[in-house]
Amino acid sequence: MSMRLPSADELEQLEDIEKQWAVKAMHHAETYFKLISAIDPKKLKLTKIDDEILKDFEETFPEINVEHLDDKDFKTAAAKEKWRLFINKYEKRVNEYNFGSLIRIDCREDYTEENTMFGNNIYKNKNQGLDINILASFSYSGVRMQFYAVEIARNKKGLNDGLRNKK
Repeated sequence: MSMRLPSADELEQLEDIEKQWAVKAMHHAETYFKLISAIDPKKLKLTKIDDEILKDFEETFPEINVEHLDDKDFKTAAAKEKWRLFINKYEKRVNEYNFGSLIRIDCREDYTEENTMFGNNIYKNKNQGLDINILASFSYSGVRMQFYAVEIARNKKGLNDGLRNKK
């Protein structure tokens, strides 16, 4: 069986899907950042099982510094496999567990091109008055469970506290 290359029309559709993913991921990021900037992040519950996710994350990834993330903890072959096993445990338990998500590298800063993991292609989103760089990548993109694991840890440890009323 031979594999065929996608047609020009199919490639256009893939680009549209990628842009849709980017807009949805940016909307999620903006909403989350507004929340942690307005309320006490320690009191924020992202899922019904935050405590379980945090415990599992800390046991599975003790080497990850959630204050300032390092690409090697996410993008190496070994890291990807470790994350895949972690993420798949939550398939039936966490809604939208595998949706694309943007993750801040440095927890003290907002979502920016320089402070966002998982991006190769940059789009400018002018939709709904937004003027924020959106990062999207289909070769490797962060998923919601990675976002939850990192942000639940940051919130519980008080690392997002300094963002409140920053804007």
